[in-house]
Amino acid sequence: MFVAMIASECAPVAQAGGLGEVVLGLSRELSMRGDFVDIILPKYDGMRYDRIEYLSVAFDGLQVPWYQGTVPVTVWTGLVNERRCFFIDPHSPEGFFARPDLYGYDDDAMRFAFFSKAALEFLLASGRRPDVIHCHDWQTGMVPVLLYETYQRAGLYDQRVCYTIHNFAHQGITGPEVLRATGLGRPEHFLHPDRLGDPGNPGAVNLMKGGIVYANAVTTVSPHHAWEARHTEQGHGLGATLDVHAGKFSGVLNGIDYDVWNPEIDPFVPERYTPESVELKYGNKKILRDRFWLRQDYKPLVAYVGRLDRQKGVHLIRHALHRSLELGAQFVLLGTSPEPALQQEFERLRWELNDNPDCHIELGFSPELAHLIYAGADMVVVPSLFEPCGLAQLIALKYGTVPVVRHIGGLVDTVHDREHSGLPYEDRNGFTFHQPDEQGLDSALTRAIGLWWGYPEEFRRVMLHGMRQDHSWAGPGWSYVQIFDRIRHQ
Repeated sequence: MFVAMIASECAPVAQAGGLGEVVLGLSRELSMRGDFVDIILPKYDGMRYDRIEYLSVAFDGLQVPWYQGTVPVTVWTGLVNERRCFFIDPHSPEGFFARPDLYGYDDDAMRFAFFSKAALEFLLASGRRPDVIHCHDWQTGMVPVLLYETYQRAGLYDQRVCYTIHNFAHQGITGPEVLRATGLGRPEHFLHPDRLGDPGNPGAVNLMKGGIVYANAVTTVSPHHAWEARHTEQGHGLGATLDVHAGKFSGVLNGIDYDVWNPEIDPFVPERYTPESVELKYGNKKILRDRFWLRQDYKPLVAYVGRLDRQKGVHLIRHALHRSLELGAQFVLLGTSPEPALQQEFERLRWELNDNPDCHIELGFSPELAHLIYAGADMVVVPSLFEPCGLAQLIALKYGTVPVVRHIGGLVDTVHDREHSGLPYEDRNGFTFHQPDEQGLDSALTRAIGLWWGYPEEFRRVMLHGMRQDHSWAGPGWSYVQIFDRIRHQ
């Protein structure tokens, strides 16, 4: 099977969040199964070009229709972690991708509508005919729309589309001008509630909704989040659309790449270990403490690794820090905030706690430090307000770092409370709480830290339960193969 993966991110060359990890990890898994996978990305100025091998021009002189004329595009190719990638490089006055950041510009909707059109134009002009096009999030929501409204008649006859939504909070809501730019026209047709018309903004185009309506299969990144998107506010206004298209909508839990996140082979982990040699993990704890100037003492170490934004429950992250210290634990934080006010707030907190030998706040992001923290910490907190899938808890489980998480989204599917889960004992791998408040977090965190202090052998069993579970891409990869096979034969 030939799969074209069209996305705005791919780790490690262009990444703002978990989407990039998914695109790389799933592409790798499909390739290992014998499928042929191409990844199509924008060619951002700010990409990690040092992580691309053999970068060269693959197709020059591509002319992409745009408004009443065309925009010349050069398509580059190179290898990213042994995966073949193509990079769309438009030569337009707007400089769509000649900017330092991936997102955050007033014309983002136009930028990625152009990318979607250029990706299809490249497939058409180059003679590439994938069996399945797999596109991701609002940035590529126009791909199935353009395929079935324009490119199917032009020569892409048999291609099928799987559309995966990683975050319903960002939907690509824009004005009808995008219809004219892409050559679709007919605003009265596409603004209909059954097509691209935004449910909450009459006269606005919703690119994510377009992807849902036109794709052959729609997925999100965990089974529980699929339920949330349809039946709670987590769908951010698209619940009714998902109900209409429920027959093609499902949740497939993300995996993580065990070639990257694996304490047995991790190059960033000084003391590598397995479930059979888990005592070596404590050598990493000592090194982590030295790295962050924490005192070497017999006490648990709690960590938070990730973005500092509203979605992640920043008020609960702060509370987890203080509560951990009250319970005699140490706390390490690694993260940065896209919001200046939140960044300043955590800078003040760092200054206040600067001399505390049981706490360290690192405001930035370093892959090396992230790996060391997962290997050295005893627990990780994930108190998200919403979490479609979550990677932190999956990584933590592999590293024997017990997750303390809110019972939401993909966290429901992956973390099972030691005391309250109905699953068999050997499947219980962490601690959970339900309400996004301090009382709920206190309950789970107190139980976790209390188990560490009072029953260390039992705490180690919980660690080993998580380490022995399989959250690789093998299972999700098979699920996507089944979806692809189904839509190919519709």
